[in-house]
Amino acid sequence: MALADIADLQAILGVDFQDIVLLQQSLVHRSYLNENGDLSLPSNERLEFLGDAVLGFVVADQIYKEFPELSEGELTKLRSALVRRETLSRIALALGLGEYLYLGRGEEESGGRRRPRNLSCALEAVIGAIYIDRGLEATTGFINRILRAELEEAIEDKLISDYKSRLQQYIQSERKVTPSYRTVEEIGPDHAKLFTVEVLAGERVLAQGRGRSKQEAEMDAARAALDDLRGR
Repeated sequence: MALADIADLQAILGVDFQDIVLLQQSLVHRSYLNENGDLSLPSNERLEFLGDAVLGFVVADQIYKEFPELSEGELTKLRSALVRRETLSRIALALGLGEYLYLGRGEEESGGRRRPRNLSCALEAVIGAIYIDRGLEATTGFINRILRAELEEAIEDKLISDYKSRLQQYIQSERKVTPSYRTVEEIGPDHAKLFTVEVLAGERVLAQGRGRSKQEAEMDAARAALDDLRGR
């Protein structure tokens, strides 16, 4: 059985279901049915299938619009980072989704409430339930909320080095120098700073970039420099 009140989960998700049975179904693990035989609540596998497809579409649409400078290969890498099991299970764990799962006794005793596969599948099923109950707009809003921090982290981890390494290769090839970065401005309180960074080739300033961290500002500067050097 689920350990927590299913109604409370709506507040955590920020979604008010018209049909709360859909939300319940999204949390039903196959092991629960094997032990209880409650056919009024089928397993979450069909909702998981739907949620997986909706998640992939929404993420692809979001990053396609938000990052017009990325190639198809870069978009694919970014999407994969956001929809993989490790990412989804981490989000589900942060939401406390495991406490709401309907599990069989054996699955629960073996740590099923924290098992990454159970958590990621449940989150996809919840997405499927939101889509059926509230439609695409509400589902898109939910996905964007839960993935925003992961998106920002993925950008810093996976794309900053790409822009900076591309610029370095270009500058070293064309001008035989290594680009450097310097912070020219920091504004705002510690919890909400905005950094301005310049990227230079020797003494020449190629571009400026801004961001909420120095890394993000350096990425923005490198991207702007590449666009300028390539005449975009």
